[in-house]
Amino acid sequence: MKKDSPEFRQMQRERIMKNRPWEKSTGAKTPEGKERSKMNALKMNPYLYSLIKELNGITKQNRAVNQKVSIMMR
Repeated sequence: MKKDSPEFRQMQRERIMKNRPWEKSTGAKTPEGKERSKMNALKMNPYLYSLIKELNGITKQNRAVNQKVSIMMR
């Protein structure tokens, strides 16, 4: 039976509905597993992603410093 046939798809659908795997899945438990699963949906180079995260952190620090300076200048 071909995998793209309607009969095969119906059999697969019935098997999936019988087993209901989505009810048994628990997801990642360890920090390493959570980090790895977080990267599953990533649509860019992981190195670029880490650079963007670093840039966001620097930007946040810069805002905090600017806010302190503006308070001191008042």
